[in-house]
Amino acid sequence: MDQNECWLARFRKEFIVSEPVESCRIRISADSRYKLYVNGRLAEIGPSKGDRQVWFYDEVEIAPFLRTGENVIAAQVLRYPMLHSKGNHGIFRTEMPGLYVKEQQGKENMLGISGDPSWKCSMEKGFRIISESPYFAPLQILEERSGFAGDAGWKEPGYQDGDWADAFVYIEPAVSKAVSPGNLLERTIPYMRKEMRRFTGLVCIRRSEASEEEWERMLSGDGHVMLAPHSRTEVEINAGELNTGFLSLRMQMGAGSTVKVLTSEGYVRIEEEKGPMRLPRKGDRCDWENGQLHGFTDTYHVAGYGKDDQEETYEPFWFRTFRFIRLEITAGEEPLCLTGFDYLETGYPLEARTQVTTSDSSLEAVWDISLRTLKRCMHETYEDCPFYEQLQYAMDSRSQILYTYMVAADDRLARKCMDDFRRSQRYDGLLNCSYPCYGPNVIPGFSIYYILMLYDHMMYFGDREFLRQHMGTVDGILEYFRRNLDERGLAGRMGGINGKDRYWSFIDWTAQWDETSGMPRAGLSGPITMESLLYIMGLDHAAKVLDYLGRSQVAREYRSRADEVRKAVNIYCRDEAGMYTDGPGIREYSQHCQVFALLTDTVSVEKGRENLKRTLEAKADYAQCSVAMAHYLFRALQKAGLYEETDREWDLWRNMVKKNLTTCVEDGVNERSDCHAWGALALYELPAVVLGVHPEEPGYETIGIAPVEGCFTWAKGEAATKWGMVKVDWKKENGKFRLDYQAPEGVKVRVCPS
Repeated sequence: MDQNECWLARFRKEFIVSEPVESCRIRISADSRYKLYVNGRLAEIGPSKGDRQVWFYDEVEIAPFLRTGENVIAAQVLRYPMLHSKGNHGIFRTEMPGLYVKEQQGKENMLGISGDPSWKCSMEKGFRIISESPYFAPLQILEERSGFAGDAGWKEPGYQDGDWADAFVYIEPAVSKAVSPGNLLERTIPYMRKEMRRFTGLVCIRRSEASEEEWERMLSGDGHVMLAPHSRTEVEINAGELNTGFLSLRMQMGAGSTVKVLTSEGYVRIEEEKGPMRLPRKGDRCDWENGQLHGFTDTYHVAGYGKDDQEETYEPFWFRTFRFIRLEITAGEEPLCLTGFDYLETGYPLEARTQVTTSDSSLEAVWDISLRTLKRCMHETYEDCPFYEQLQYAMDSRSQILYTYMVAADDRLARKCMDDFRRSQRYDGLLNCSYPCYGPNVIPGFSIYYILMLYDHMMYFGDREFLRQHMGTVDGILEYFRRNLDERGLAGRMGGINGKDRYWSFIDWTAQWDETSGMPRAGLSGPITMESLLYIMGLDHAAKVLDYLGRSQVAREYRSRADEVRKAVNIYCRDEAGMYTDGPGIREYSQHCQVFALLTDTVSVEKGRENLKRTLEAKADYAQCSVAMAHYLFRALQKAGLYEETDREWDLWRNMVKKNLTTCVEDGVNERSDCHAWGALALYELPAVVLGVHPEEPGYETIGIAPVEGCFTWAKGEAATKWGMVKVDWKKENGKFRLDYQAPEGVKVRVCPS
């Protein structure tokens, strides 16, 4: 067994149930991932993502899967090697690969299924992980896999496992309780949704001897597709919307056939790819006549053991992200019968309760794609994108957390997110910009967004005990910035271009900064103003949290430090017209610096409004805030009394709808990802600003209702809070503003009508 390659292990244990079992709970975990089956039925998938310090176990009720007589509990375990580049970047691994199972209910080991040498195990033959790209491949989930006749029925009772090995059991002294995997902790988040879904049907048949009707019947679960020996088939299938799920392709016969399954976000233009990551050019995501599917491909070599009622099933271990699927099939010496193709939708069980309608009907579709985007980017962590990375980035997550609070008032995944980042702190005080992440990955400014997450949690939930655990981490972050102030009092040059410098000074994806990987070009020769402004923002928000915790002396220190950096920015990073430059002495400008100068009170509201208007009127002269930074642009426009200007900014999202997207793109420059949840902006703007529902005091002790009219003439809906739903209905008519609202009883409400 090559320790530098991924492998897929199988474990099984047969046992007898003599009488009906009301409850049997087991604790289960694995390095790196498991799929648990009881009598052939999928029971659970896990564990929740941990790291070198914390490993999680799941507690699963298996009684509903048991039956009187013979039973089997079985598990697949995907093991990633210790070598970083050979494994999923978001999944940790330990020096003790394997499966952990311990019975919990009733008498100790009532059914005899706790892990011991009576379990059987084997390695799956013909399985290997294929890297998705030679340039950047953080997922490592694509498979090339071969079926074997001897595998048939291994998850079912009665399978002959005599040639399987006895499981090896680690002796207790060998497993350190201080670190993973010995440091097993209870799962902190809900289990992921697992809902059976069918594809909506065919997009097109590129090549197939079978008819469209036969394909449609098979996809609907009411038929099959028979492919002749040596035939070649290529069909493209529609899921109806971008989704995440575990694929399941079932077949009979077909020995020697090869099936390739390409998963894609959408159709791209048929022309040369661009950029170092070979990204395709995108337009109408449904234009199959003038485009082609771009994506990742799994390959399965059919064993052909499926005879009569028995099916051979190919199910990739990891969930896939897709809106469209292309099946490319080369049949072997015998016919291949496809009996079913569907998927198990998965994701965090978000219960979105907030609903908003406004006088701008175009935003209804924007709300729809935004909510879907947030859902698709929530699994065991928040994710930047489910298609390319599935990594939890701090900047992305801060926005996603706010969106979650506003639509569901749910902080469970948010708390895990903040705990994850707390454990990522490095020796120098900075956090990993994405975490859990098996390797180092640092964007200095992203540590500030973690501080903003804590401030948001204070305002929406007010859990002092939770916040106290994080303040040491906050101090370490802010100390890093303090130590790196230059002789002028500015945040010194901390990073640079992604992959070329020690750290990456990413700010936003803009056309002007595309060649510098999202960093203002001023960073090529010195510090960037944005990192000083982010430092000020971190100090200010940390001070507010400290005041809430009764630590006013440190809060005063932070405010004093922020004032000093403000002075330095105003001296060295502002031109004679009062516009903020991207770096000291650099005549390059961005909307971003004007936005953050206003949000940090580095500039007066009056002057900040003037600066913002310049960036809106002369867009070509200023790097514009893209999808990633839109939340902050909208906050600045709100603060400046220019919220009506957001109408033009929504065009970026309206164009997504016109391009037939069902989720929000990563940016407006390269549109790398079709599903990036920092773009789910409407989920905050419409309930928190247009309806005006927000926490007026920490812990939502007072519900604020302060609608901002902007370009709207009316809005109505209800927003989720930790106290319950708040209903708002306002209308502007004949120069008069009418506001009606309904809030949960017993909660203070402060109304600030427009």
